[in-house]
Amino acid sequence: MSSHLSLAPPFANQPGRPTWRPAHAVWLLSLWLAVAGNLPLWQRVNGLANSPMQGLALFAGFGVVVLGITAALLSLLAWPRVFRPVATVLVLVSAFNTHFMLQYGAVIDPTMLANVVQTDVREVRDLMSWALPLTVLLVAGLPLWVIWRRPLAMRSWLPQTGRNALGALIGVVAVVGATLLTYQDLASLMRNHKELRYMVNPVNTVYAASRLAVDQLPRQVQTLKPVGEDAQLGASYSGQSQPPLLMLVVGETARAQNFGLNGYGRNTTPALARWQANEGLVNFSQVQSCGTNTKVSVPCLFSPLTRQQGGDQMPEHENLLDVLQRAGLAVLWIDNQAGCKGVCARVPNASTLELKLPGLCDGGECLDSAMLVGLDERIAALDPVRRARGVVLVMHQMGSHGPAYFKRSAPDRKPFMPECTSITLSDCPPEQLVNAYDNSIATTDHFLDRSLQWLKATEKAGAFQTGLIYLSDHGESLGESGLYLHGLPYAMAPQQQTHVPMVAWLSPSLQQRSGVGQACLRAQADKAISHDHLFHSVLGLMDVQTKAHDLSLDILAPCVAAYARTGEQARRPAS
Repeated sequence: MSSHLSLAPPFANQPGRPTWRPAHAVWLLSLWLAVAGNLPLWQRVNGLANSPMQGLALFAGFGVVVLGITAALLSLLAWPRVFRPVATVLVLVSAFNTHFMLQYGAVIDPTMLANVVQTDVREVRDLMSWALPLTVLLVAGLPLWVIWRRPLAMRSWLPQTGRNALGALIGVVAVVGATLLTYQDLASLMRNHKELRYMVNPVNTVYAASRLAVDQLPRQVQTLKPVGEDAQLGASYSGQSQPPLLMLVVGETARAQNFGLNGYGRNTTPALARWQANEGLVNFSQVQSCGTNTKVSVPCLFSPLTRQQGGDQMPEHENLLDVLQRAGLAVLWIDNQAGCKGVCARVPNASTLELKLPGLCDGGECLDSAMLVGLDERIAALDPVRRARGVVLVMHQMGSHGPAYFKRSAPDRKPFMPECTSITLSDCPPEQLVNAYDNSIATTDHFLDRSLQWLKATEKAGAFQTGLIYLSDHGESLGESGLYLHGLPYAMAPQQQTHVPMVAWLSPSLQQRSGVGQACLRAQADKAISHDHLFHSVLGLMDVQTKAHDLSLDILAPCVAAYARTGEQARRPAS
């Protein structure tokens, strides 16, 4: 009877075929994963120990915890038809995690896993190096060979259920015992270094995938809650001679620390410095991002919610572009990155992905200046009724996206040499890595200069009253404290990943129209602001009247209020 209920594969009954006892397979694989699959974790723990004795205690206690958790997980999966494919996935995941944690100081949390899911071909290509297959082979080769060399031994379902449960229980008991014996050291370690919980392979990925499924999958089938259903254009649109055109440039991976306008030791922003001195461009020096990666920061940047209100979570509400479009304006998103993360899903949008522009689009990707090619034609193709009212144009940069920083600048625009040309950033001399990154910032400076020139020429031609706001989505680590790239959980992210550059320029006619004068704008420049302010500040600047507009989060509101008090213009909704 019991043989008919067995979950074992047919070949398990073949006489003389070697098999694994499930418990042996579980604990041997768990031991391998706890040691070889967690090299970045042990490297980090070793660096945190204050003495050899404390280091020994931490390795022993934390090691048994990792071993017990892994064994408990694998024990629940120790079924003949299940164990080998699942174990294979976990081993490979651990190997890939090991590579990226060793190379870039990354940790694996739900947000990082979501980034992995949304990574496009260009980003994957930039992360490929010979170190990746080598690491995967060293970490995963031996256990995969052992796993697939022998199947698990056959047992009927009831005894095997009991053995699996017992194995899981032993794993839990080991975790509890090790925790109690080394509680003081472990508690202090985990309390002061929260990133360690995201470095435990492969449990970090199992946890992140579970959280991602529970938190985000249900929201993907939900209808977004409308925002600004009462949105309408204000009095400045009545009888206007020229409509407004606001260009919003969403920067990528630019950190304020390397921005010349913020006092950086290198002049990475010479063109913007000229615009600041001669044309009234304003630099905002104290700006914080909403997240440390594009998937979080871009939707949050356009969200009506602040970060504290949940703007950094998967969106449940419509965004700024929806409100602007609902008010009657023309909206266009142009992307030179891995998509708009859903922000532009309901407005006209375009991508540079298929462009073939020699000198601008080589090797399967484009420099940001490619977004300016044919821009007049793109705007002319927008709905003429909306365009006649006004345009909000969003340009999503490739910017300084790593690790291939050297690809983000043209060969003739590299003022800082020699530069790092490897994607294994830890192999580069620090000064060459900074050179490559600074060249990408200088390229953003050039792109913004060309964008401002285009705006000024467009206004001179009598088409629009123009302005520009540039704001980066997040920053970047360049080896500080052994960290590279970005994406650390926000609570533990260094300043380099959250302090971002921002500039604004308004033509004299748009200043007059909006009431946002240059002197008042400069007065806001050193105030502490964040991504939370963009939604409300753009609504105010574009004179979109809606209850969704929170004046306390509009950094331009003091300027408009002061302007209104002069009696020159009363900003009331158009009848």
